[in-house]
Amino acid sequence: MNMSFLQELFNNITQRDALRRRRSGESATPDHGQLVAACQALLESDGEASSIALASRALAMYRRLSAPERERFFARLEAEFAAEPERIDAAYAAYQEDRDNASLQALFEACEPRRQELFRRLNLASDGTVELVRMREDLLALLRDHPGLDAIDADFAHLFGSWFNRGFLVLKRIDWNTPASILEKIIRYEAVHEIQDWDDLRRRLDARDRRCFAFFHPAIGDEPLIFVEVALCKGLPNRIQPILTGEDSGVEDPEDADSAAFFGISNCQTGLRGISFGNFLIKQVVQELKHELPQLKYFVTLSPVPGFAHWLAEQRQSDSLPGELRKTLGELDAAEWQRDPERATKLEAVVKPLAARYLVHEKNARGKPQNAVARFHLGNGAELHRVNWLGDVSAKGLKQAAGLMVNYLYVLEEIERNHENYTANAAVACSSEVRDLARKARKLAKGEHSK
Repeated sequence: MNMSFLQELFNNITQRDALRRRRSGESATPDHGQLVAACQALLESDGEASSIALASRALAMYRRLSAPERERFFARLEAEFAAEPERIDAAYAAYQEDRDNASLQALFEACEPRRQELFRRLNLASDGTVELVRMREDLLALLRDHPGLDAIDADFAHLFGSWFNRGFLVLKRIDWNTPASILEKIIRYEAVHEIQDWDDLRRRLDARDRRCFAFFHPAIGDEPLIFVEVALCKGLPNRIQPILTGEDSGVEDPEDADSAAFFGISNCQTGLRGISFGNFLIKQVVQELKHELPQLKYFVTLSPVPGFAHWLAEQRQSDSLPGELRKTLGELDAAEWQRDPERATKLEAVVKPLAARYLVHEKNARGKPQNAVARFHLGNGAELHRVNWLGDVSAKGLKQAAGLMVNYLYVLEEIERNHENYTANAAVACSSEVRDLARKARKLAKGEHSK
């Protein structure tokens, strides 16, 4: 049977049922208890057709819940749809007795929270996957104040990790001929360098030296999951403003380019936070570009360094840096310091080495680099290649990183080795230039001055 047809049929039935209930005076704003009852009915349903209808009805009810009622619903999901301890104990006792595959499978099933089966059944509804992604987005907004809901988030992450694995993702090139509905989403979801208007978008998509690629998922339709913007250029770029404004890149023909620069990677679906797409995206885009333009030699990012300015401010307030160095860093407080060549040169001599120290040596509680962008690219197998002074002089760039940007270089022959070293040892692959800067930072911290 054609499942797509069946889902559409029962979705239409559910919509008509919702209309009938509204006309009969049934509340358009159900409470969480009614939704919990609908979820219980869905779990108890045996028929595939009835399950589709029940799933559609439950998701429609969830959409109509008020914010407080959604919070109460999640609390009951955590408490009442968990795994059952008695069933786990019985299954474990049976496994200890027999230790065969059947008892192991029974133990595995007993340990699975009932929520996971509920989410699978909700996914039967038309647009069920989209609705569940939105449901997780609601949940993520509650986690800080309600850490007990982490177990539900773990269930979502477990299922989404399977539903959105690489085998289901579809890579598409985004250009000026892409449907407007998708282009509107690209404007809305751009998270690194805001797209100002349609003219700005056209500069990024329509020029011969630009490329944009996005991952889509069949169950999500025309909603991009993640996209990357690429500039073709000669040499490795060190400033973002010329790329964003469309200044001459030195590339009249794409075949003149020797470098592909990834200058913006944006995740589009908050509800899929933590589900890894970026590593697959970059590696596949590299292959696509290499196939289209075999003369390309360098695949490099021009990446922001969010959090660096905050870390630098903490160092200035501590005793870990000599007083003279802290005084020099005080120049960052001057208005328009980046426009003063003397100030900028003086700051460059100390800020670049400290940035190298921050990216290479400052680690989080898990022993990984403190900077999230660094973790992403280093985890993908890239090399921390160059620190670019005044790479982003926008208000945002100055605020988050004192104007710094970074090149992460993807060397095809070294990606797997770098990835393995990073995963196993948290080793930061970096160029000799970055290592020299990090060594200079150590000397500066000791009050030494090097040429």
